[in-house]
Amino acid sequence: MDGDNNPQIGGIAADALKQTIDRIERLEEEKKALAADIKDVYSQAKSQGFDTKIIRKIVSLRKIEASEREEAEQLLELYMAAIGMA
Repeated sequence: MDGDNNPQIGGIAADALKQTIDRIERLEEEKKALAADIKDVYSQAKSQGFDTKIIRKIVSLRKIEASEREEAEQLLELYMAAIGMA
């Protein structure tokens, strides 16, 4: 391939594609390891007597901006009232 370091196969740069796939696979492995670490932290929290469902909810809520969270809470209260839960 005329000394080209990135051979084209069917119009695809093979080396770049392989590097991309390798990187994705490494990141997937890191993600698995992080998921296991998070699971361990939740297990520790549970063994300390914390309610992990509530902790998960708090973690989820902290990802949302305050104004969006307030709007969602208002809608939740409205919907609950509409079906007689409030």
